[in-house]
Amino acid sequence: MTDREKAVLAAKTKVLKALAHPARLWMAEQLAGGERCVCELVDGLELDYSTVSKHLLVLKNAGVVADDKRGKQVFYSLKVPCVLNFMHCIESVVQGEEKGV
Repeated sequence: MTDREKAVLAAKTKVLKALAHPARLWMAEQLAGGERCVCELVDGLELDYSTVSKHLLVLKNAGVVADDKRGKQVFYSLKVPCVLNFMHCIESVVQGEEKGV
């Protein structure tokens, strides 16, 4: 494996790890419908602002979301909606397991 291949795999792993948490995956799925204020994500998850902000930072550092500060509010958007296409594949695997396939 070349150094370039290792770097690409490490970057892919970072994105997968960022999405590999129920709260972060939920946030990414919510953002697929359009940008959201942090307050909306806090309400939906029933978590405190600090926890939601930390999860959003993980997603941002992985390049999955972008933020836009407007006054005192911060809005997040999904930077790469195509990343959720992989989730459709995962859903097919899960459904297959549920059916015993």
